[in-house]
Amino acid sequence: MIGNIVLTIGLLASLFTLTMYYFTLRGFENTKNFARIGFHTTAIMVIAASALLLHAVLTHQYQYNYVYNYSGSGLPTGLLMSTFYAGQEGSFMLWVLLTSIVGLILLDYTAKRGDLEERTMFFFTLVIAFLLVMVNPLLKSPFNYIWADPSFINAKNINSSFLNLSFVQNFLFTDSSNGTTFVQMNKDLYALLTANGIAINDFIIQGKGLNPLLQNFWMQIHPPILFVGFSMATAPFAFAMAAIVKNEYTEWIKQSLPWILSGMMLLGLGIMLGGYWAYGVLGWGGYWGWDPVENSSLVPWIVGVALIHTMLIQKKSQSNGGHPRFVKTNLLLAVMTYVLVIYSTFLTRSGILGDASVHSFVSPGMLVYFFLVVFIGTFTIIGLGGIAYRWKYLNETFNDDSSGLSRELALFTGAVTLLASAIIVLVGTSAPIFGQSVEIRFYNEMNLPIGIIIGLLNGLSLLLKWKHTESNEIFKNSRNAIAGAVIMTALIVIFGGIHDIMMIIFTFSAAFALFVNGEIAFKILKGKKTHLGAYIAHIGIALFMLGVIATGGKTYEEQIDLVKGEPKSVLGYDLTFKGYTPIDNGKKFAFNIDIAKNGEVKNTISPVMYVADFNNSLMREPDILNMLTKDIYVSPLGYNDGAAQDHNHDQTVTIKKGSSATYENAVVTFVNFEFPEESMSSMMGGGSFQIGAVFNVEQEGKAYEAKAYMKSEGGNRTFVPADVPEANLKIDMINLDASGSVVVSLESLDGSDSNNSHASMTKETLSIEASVKPFINLVWAGVLIMVAGFTVSVVRRTKESKK
Repeated sequence: MIGNIVLTIGLLASLFTLTMYYFTLRGFENTKNFARIGFHTTAIMVIAASALLLHAVLTHQYQYNYVYNYSGSGLPTGLLMSTFYAGQEGSFMLWVLLTSIVGLILLDYTAKRGDLEERTMFFFTLVIAFLLVMVNPLLKSPFNYIWADPSFINAKNINSSFLNLSFVQNFLFTDSSNGTTFVQMNKDLYALLTANGIAINDFIIQGKGLNPLLQNFWMQIHPPILFVGFSMATAPFAFAMAAIVKNEYTEWIKQSLPWILSGMMLLGLGIMLGGYWAYGVLGWGGYWGWDPVENSSLVPWIVGVALIHTMLIQKKSQSNGGHPRFVKTNLLLAVMTYVLVIYSTFLTRSGILGDASVHSFVSPGMLVYFFLVVFIGTFTIIGLGGIAYRWKYLNETFNDDSSGLSRELALFTGAVTLLASAIIVLVGTSAPIFGQSVEIRFYNEMNLPIGIIIGLLNGLSLLLKWKHTESNEIFKNSRNAIAGAVIMTALIVIFGGIHDIMMIIFTFSAAFALFVNGEIAFKILKGKKTHLGAYIAHIGIALFMLGVIATGGKTYEEQIDLVKGEPKSVLGYDLTFKGYTPIDNGKKFAFNIDIAKNGEVKNTISPVMYVADFNNSLMREPDILNMLTKDIYVSPLGYNDGAAQDHNHDQTVTIKKGSSATYENAVVTFVNFEFPEESMSSMMGGGSFQIGAVFNVEQEGKAYEAKAYMKSEGGNRTFVPADVPEANLKIDMINLDASGSVVVSLESLDGSDSNNSHASMTKETLSIEASVKPFINLVWAGVLIMVAGFTVSVVRRTKESKK
């Protein structure tokens, strides 16, 4: 109750702050101090509410519906704290908390810069007010009690000494299909418990726990950094609106630059930390799968990076009293960066991607859905409406006439190219809203030429001078970089085995950007080191591109069954399954595999499998042998202890969405998951659910559709195979992966494919998918170097903003 009261006070304080800043903008002289008091009150209430929620999580106060559904008593302290933001309500609380803290810093920043405070903080406070509405008791408050809406609690989470009480018996229900007993928690039971002096915390002794996929170190790091990036994206929006209010468009650039740089640095880092998590722990097999949830945060980052480049043009063009350029573009991009952050929230939290991404949030209900639409609509109308209101003045005062070949032109072209990429990703990600979907290759094929252009423009823009460059100077300034890029590309083509012409051009463009930036950075080292930021960041981007080329184009995968004690040659290495070791108090099992080269064991890796109590599902964790130039990546697929004699699995394969596997003369393509919204809601609530996998089978020129299912009832997981009589094919789904892949066993319906593999499965066997990922360290190194470059730029632009 007190949490909701504190949040309500915070919301009222934010509305009071808005009112006081509004009067200040109208010319009242005694309202600014009241506005500051109001904003500090808002922030204090949000921080206090967050502290209350964290305390509730740490002390296992299961009377709160949110705490019961997302935390548990057996979690380590770090992971237990991370359950603060494991669900929708908590993630909104984290967002409003971080936005409030950023607001306090912004208030101090703007208060020292004339009338900037009231113009900026009005819009910033408006954002906080919307977020506070989202966590109010009628929408997504994490402080709502568990009995407020009737729910069923597994009896194992109830103190057994109370289950025999006579009045409790009236609230017990047993699922006849599996014998599981539930307690219906509602207001009536709460009233009876209270009347008998039983506290809810004594009655409910265990929560549902944290989803095992989230029980990882990076759960404590990735979401907070991502949300700091979201929160900081609010500042450039507020600065742009402040400029529109005053109808003055030169000062806001230098004031906003440190904020957009910081925000995009953190958002980019947060996105790639998610990629590292997916790669190293979740077993996606890669760091990026073009999943809609991933894409939704990538789009505002791309637009924000484009904004940085067009802001630099305006800042340079208006220096020394020059004519500002791309003013309208900067206003528009600053608005769209934040609107796309909200749109990202809408996509991931409205449940609208439930069928496209199995790790999207469940539908929050129509009221929240409607409010998210209002949230997007309001800030879109405010931002674009403000620009439209000033359009006549902007159009008459500012023009963007090109002065020929110049750095401005190259930077603007680069920004347009980035926006093209953002539009492509946005269209693909939004397709499920219209009942469509796109394959991964859509993103890859559409973004490859864009990546080439970005690499070339990255280098070329730095070789051009501001305002105008003679064409003969370009070759003179670029010949060293071109020579270096040609040599590097040739070496990669010869020794790396890259033969696709587009990938060769992409390699050249990345190498060209690397050499240009490296050459300039080397020269600057002797001068102003704070000017190194952009070049360091660009070097990071170039290395990232080279890592993408290496891992994307030259990763080799192989699925294989490892019989215990028998070495098998896989991708140039000898792998030997040595048996398994119980870990984590016997809850998990590490499957030990020796990796040998030329008869010498180089290392032992241990992928893990276990059945999670949370959802009674088989969980798989890969293990990676990380070397300087490559990773050996091993994902466990399945384990047979050799005792089973009745298996007749002829071919076990992992098929990613949109990819195919061949069996006999049939081509089996995994099309999509079929995950109805009601099943998703039931899954998130711990109930029974069903997920379908849709396949397309082609044989002898004919195509057939087939669906296999995974059913979870009362915690028991079963698979229903798909039979395709026309192709004499049985598709038996063994597992599915949230990132968009399924593990299936393919066999004939009439048993005609029985062969020696059956015999091998009578031995203790571990099925794995092994892959070698060359130069993936370039991806991680590129990201870290890019962040370092951003940091240096933030320092420089912050100093400039004080002048």
